Amino acid sequence: MKDFKRAKKSIEVSPGESVRILRELQELSQNELAAICGIPQSTISAIENDRVQLGVERAKVLARALKCHPAVLLFPGWDIETESAA
Repeated sequence: MKDFKRAKKSIEVSPGESVRILRELQELSQNELAAICGIPQSTISAIENDRVQLGVERAKVLARALKCHPAVLLFPGWDIETESAA
């Protein structure tokens, strides 16, 4: 493990992109996700395209539907090591 090097981040994703990525990984359409979580499909589209901010309450609802922690959606690029050193 001495030679272990942490992989470098190659791209930054927005909260909306993280929603889209998790939705697509679970093979859900926007309509299917809307039916599961009760958020209109048009709002999901707006979130995924960064036209509407995700917000904490929507993140909680979407996280429950996508089976992840809300922080995964709200803070997709957060690095605990970098942030704790600041």
